[in-house]
Amino acid sequence: MKAKKKSVIAIILGGGQGSRLYPLTQTRSKPAVPIAGKYRLVDIPISNCMNSDIKRIFVLTQFNSASLNAHIKNTYTFNAFSQSFVDILAAEQTPDNPTWFQGTADAVRQCMPHFLNHDFDYALILSGDQLYQMDFNDMIEEHMKYEADITIATLPVNDKDAPEFGILKTNSDSCIESFIEKPAKELLPNWESDVSEQMKSEGKKYLASMGIYIFNKDLLIDLMKNPDTKDFGKEIIPQAVENKKILSYQYEGYWTDIGNIDSFFEANIGLTDDIPQFNLFDNDNKIYTRPRLLPPSKFNKTVVEKSLISEGCIIHAKEISRSVIGIRSRIGDGTVIKNCYVMGNDFYQNIDDMKEDAENNRQLMGIGKNCHINYALVDKNCRIGDNVHIDGGKHLADFSNELYAIKDGIVVIRKGAVIPNNYVIK
Repeated sequence: MKAKKKSVIAIILGGGQGSRLYPLTQTRSKPAVPIAGKYRLVDIPISNCMNSDIKRIFVLTQFNSASLNAHIKNTYTFNAFSQSFVDILAAEQTPDNPTWFQGTADAVRQCMPHFLNHDFDYALILSGDQLYQMDFNDMIEEHMKYEADITIATLPVNDKDAPEFGILKTNSDSCIESFIEKPAKELLPNWESDVSEQMKSEGKKYLASMGIYIFNKDLLIDLMKNPDTKDFGKEIIPQAVENKKILSYQYEGYWTDIGNIDSFFEANIGLTDDIPQFNLFDNDNKIYTRPRLLPPSKFNKTVVEKSLISEGCIIHAKEISRSVIGIRSRIGDGTVIKNCYVMGNDFYQNIDDMKEDAENNRQLMGIGKNCHINYALVDKNCRIGDNVHIDGGKHLADFSNELYAIKDGIVVIRKGAVIPNNYVIK
């Protein structure tokens, strides 16, 4: 039984303040954080929807949403005669809802009047801060086949990772019969579920919720009538396990929750692997983003190894290895970049501005000459001077000032920061 695409709407949850991704979320919402040099995090769930031919999409957001609004407006424009759309629904105070979003379920509750303006049978609810490629049609068809009330995408995990997730236990019909949030390791033996032989061989015997849900429309409307339930993972799902038919849809592909600086950094650097777990080069699973019409990147005597270089860059670096270089990046002579994500720039400096900066001993936009930068994340529009030495790693304690922050050994240069010549972080 195949679902008609007009019977499904997608709801992408933009998240709260994104404090664990700070300082990347200092001036932007979590879904607007740049990823892989040229995309934004929100492009991932939207692209998964579009590749599944689901093209009625709402993005719910609350904090620092200006850049996200601009990105979606400039990217997702459909045929005027189509019913397709990607709409931003920012938190708004109304006579019925005088407060901001209090959680994932509360966000959906407050936006329900907008959803109900459209004809749909199923609501696909997604997170805006995950990296994965999934055909949602398979999940929707399983939901319909088993006549489930709710379907949850689940990921087999091992006993090391299980305490970080909400763990679900299934019966022989793949229906969820119990749920526990972030179980202690000693409780895990009672929470094994039936998984594939491949997953068993890898020790992945526990099913973690991926935060991806399908709800029947009538049930969602009914659940949203209770204003005391604020969150899907902590309240809605555990309560529904007792009296609703909840199906587990097992997903065995690559998936990562980009919730903190460490996972965000590793997800980006992982893209430089020979065969990365997340495939940007898949004809059938394209990642859509804003078409910027930038020129090709230009290199001069640069050795590049296992790196992704986005378009519009001007690179004179000595060496770039295991790094992701974002759009419009400028890197000076003799500089060595290793294990870094450089997000690039939103615009080019013109020649006159560069001359003026040089004459007044001001740093140019980009990264200067003879720098050495290792294990760092350079946010957009930074000006890093000459002979700067940044050597991140586990030897560094967490730290924060107006120029940069250190989290889990990763040096994060703040957006628009100006780093003087000869500056050292090590």
